[in-house]
Amino acid sequence: MRLSRLLSFPRALRGAVLGFAAAAAVALAGCASVAPKGPSTSNAATSLTAQTSRAYQGRFAIQYNDQNGQQRNAYGNFIWQETGDTVTLQLRNPLGQTLAVVTSSPASATLELPNKQPLTADNVSTLMQNALGFALPVEGLRYWLQPSPAPTSRAKTERDPDQPSRLKQITQDGWTIDYLAYADAPATGVKRLNLSRSEPPLDIKLVLDQ
Repeated sequence: MRLSRLLSFPRALRGAVLGFAAAAAVALAGCASVAPKGPSTSNAATSLTAQTSRAYQGRFAIQYNDQNGQQRNAYGNFIWQETGDTVTLQLRNPLGQTLAVVTSSPASATLELPNKQPLTADNVSTLMQNALGFALPVEGLRYWLQPSPAPTSRAKTERDPDQPSRLKQITQDGWTIDYLAYADAPATGVKRLNLSRSEPPLDIKLVLDQ
């Protein structure tokens, strides 16, 4: 089933949520993080400071392959809270039940699953991959949601020809980020974006409600 339909009709696909919850209960091998490619040559925003505070709410739909190579779907709602170098990401099913809570900081990462002891690792990508079967690019998303390339690696950007002040696409660290819609005035910021990576295959659709 296409991810766009998952975002449009989440309640009709409750089985996919159950599959995601089951995937969260097993440990999978591998790491989905991508090493930085070197100093940035883009006009990226400066590094985030300890005073930075941002929050986003919205919906997600994720398509990934499990350890057996079978295609899986996960979808629901998310709450993103960012304070300085620390990001807390809550993933919930369409009924509002918590699927996982991820906390990422430069020193460590923690992942909490319902009725289980918290899991810890050195970085958030390893932690999510092992616990959930996929890893969201949390460090990149801190910048891509603004939207801006991350200043930690090389990036290619493309502007919207109809509105040059807006980014249309970022290519960075093996990811392609497509900006599909921006909020209508007087609101500002990104409304819809897609993220995709070819190896390992991972497609993410995000709709920001706030």
